[in-house]
Amino acid sequence: MAIVTQTPLNPGDSPLVREALSSVVSRETSATQTAAAQAGEAPSDGNGGWPRPSKCRVIAVANQKGGVGKTTTSVNIAAALSMHGERVLVVDLDPQGNASTALATEHRGDVPDVYQVLVDDLPMADIVKQVPDMPNLYCAPATIDLAGAEIELVSLVAREARLRRALAAYDAMDFDYIVIDCPPSLGLLTVNALVAADEVMIPIQCEYYALEGLGQLLRNVDLIRAHLNPTLRLSTIVLTMYDGRTRLASQVAEEVRSHFGDTVLRTVIPRSVRLSEAPSYGQSVMTYDPGSSGAMAYMDAAREIAHRATVS
Repeated sequence: MAIVTQTPLNPGDSPLVREALSSVVSRETSATQTAAAQAGEAPSDGNGGWPRPSKCRVIAVANQKGGVGKTTTSVNIAAALSMHGERVLVVDLDPQGNASTALATEHRGDVPDVYQVLVDDLPMADIVKQVPDMPNLYCAPATIDLAGAEIELVSLVAREARLRRALAAYDAMDFDYIVIDCPPSLGLLTVNALVAADEVMIPIQCEYYALEGLGQLLRNVDLIRAHLNPTLRLSTIVLTMYDGRTRLASQVAEEVRSHFGDTVLRTVIPRSVRLSEAPSYGQSVMTYDPGSSGAMAYMDAAREIAHRATVS
């Protein structure tokens, strides 16, 4: 696996080619969005359904850099999948509980949460709640108590596999996808997510600094694959916060695509005010403003991910 560490962007190379590539990257997302917007709806397949995976896909959404769109990606990809008939569970593994907030799932006070599952062996079934008005979407919430789990897990037996064991014992629902929203770190919580998952999805902000920590994350994935979870693979990279007006965004997108090829989704996620507003209303952008550019981009991204299930 290629590892990226502070790769130079070569801003002086072939400016005409870079301009052309910028246009291509922008059109990759905008073409389907424009057609859908003219029809007054979010894009969807002609048959109205997406393929269901042959077994549950457990996807860890990870990047130790904060502010790259992990929670936004986790919540909106999960919502988009659930709107097309997939049964989806979002596991909020970030002590900030932002995914729980966006999915209108109570995560304050004495609400049972992922902390008790990891530390006290509480069954996962005792904390999972259905997301309001979304019958196929469920959430395992996180409270601030989870901030102490990093320390408390150190002394526990099989500390790296606590989440995997909890999910394996949870057979009350037949999920198609389990999406794990990781904290912005490479600590024991993220390790638990990577050990429990089959796939890693990495959101990468289209800015230069976002590339700097990617190498360490990929080294951790390799180590976990070698010692703890041999089935783990990097399946998806999502380019987020894309601003087609800047040359830097297209350069970062080109650099990531040159290293990772088809692992990178064709769809890019644009900067969108609606993506930031939606959580304050306890909603994903898919229900808050389904006609916005952010909602349509995440719908396209979720479609790509769903169709990859038939290939993997």
